[in-house]
Amino acid sequence: MKNSDKNALLIGMIGGMSWESTVTYYQVINTVVKERLGGLHSARCLLHSVDFEAIEACQAQGRWEDSAAILGEAARSLERAGADFFIICTNTMHKVAGQVQSRVSIPLLHIADETAAELNKAGVRKVALLGTAYTMEQDFYKIRLVDSGLEVLVPEAPDRQEISRIIYEELCLGTINTKSRLFYRNVIDGLKERGAEAVILGCTEIGLLVRQEDSSLPLFDTAMIHARAAALRSIERLL
Repeated sequence: MKNSDKNALLIGMIGGMSWESTVTYYQVINTVVKERLGGLHSARCLLHSVDFEAIEACQAQGRWEDSAAILGEAARSLERAGADFFIICTNTMHKVAGQVQSRVSIPLLHIADETAAELNKAGVRKVALLGTAYTMEQDFYKIRLVDSGLEVLVPEAPDRQEISRIIYEELCLGTINTKSRLFYRNVIDGLKERGAEAVILGCTEIGLLVRQEDSSLPLFDTAMIHARAAALRSIERLL
């Protein structure tokens, strides 16, 4: 390891949306740091875990400003505690990423940008996006993918509704249902027929249900990509 007299950057994590996938973030971040630095190294990170019940209520009622205020306060708490940069450990709440970023001076590592970078590195041009209805149907997420040169496909409306229901009613509660896995598999097959070259698991819980062996297309798991990017950003000056 070079520059051993320096510390890793301190990662600020806004989690709890849901805590089921925040566990994945913590595991991946620490695993990457251990693999890269060796020995007994682990990640320097802070976690502000919000109450997802309150966030989901804001989503359902269209009170995005209120959710931005909640996450903005979480970001401020991480900044006050010394975080060098921060991540929002969910895709959907990147709808208010700009509003949250405006409340702090430390930079946000955006999940869609990191995902787009991985897709471009892999040479993918047409990608399917799975996620909550907000992520699949609104532009806040897709536009960043399109701006990076990707063509984005989403499932048909009835499938979008069921994908989103499974996320909120099953995965966010830690329920893994074989029938739901089969449903996702069939949706992916349909997207492949429409020309998709790969699939973005654009909700950080989907990777709890769908693995590469369940898919006829390459999967890009946003929780894994985002967590890995945060870990590497933290230790880049130590390598």
